[in-house]
Amino acid sequence: MAPIVSTIDIDRPPADVFAYATDPERFSEWQHDVVGVRLAGARPATLGSRFVTTRRIGRGERTMTQEITECDAPRHWSARGVDGPLRPHASITVAPLDGGTRSRVTFSLDFEGPGFGKLLVPVVRRLAAIGAPHSYQRLKEHLERGG
Repeated sequence: MAPIVSTIDIDRPPADVFAYATDPERFSEWQHDVVGVRLAGARPATLGSRFVTTRRIGRGERTMTQEITECDAPRHWSARGVDGPLRPHASITVAPLDGGTRSRVTFSLDFEGPGFGKLLVPVVRRLAAIGAPHSYQRLKEHLERGG
């Protein structure tokens, strides 16, 4: 199945957008389903860093560990789930607009489910396809307010 891809333009420079959107400790400020995040190691998070995210999925909460697999600031960032029955794969690409005064942000989100997690993937993909655009709008609003 193809990943869920969304794009949004933000009236902030790419470096600002990238720094905020890729900081796991700030995810709960703009991702509607994030209950909390804990970095597992040194700060700031860099390539190879792991973080533990607790998300509301449906009526329950799920905790998962993710690892940053790509980090090319301020252009591209990716993280991949490394444990649990549901493993997200997320990437963020930030491109400059208008001479670097604005940004176009492209999000790619996919899931894999080893074992019985395969049964969860279609449901979670549907929930993500509905909820993710709201999170991206929150990101835009927060950054454009000066967050």
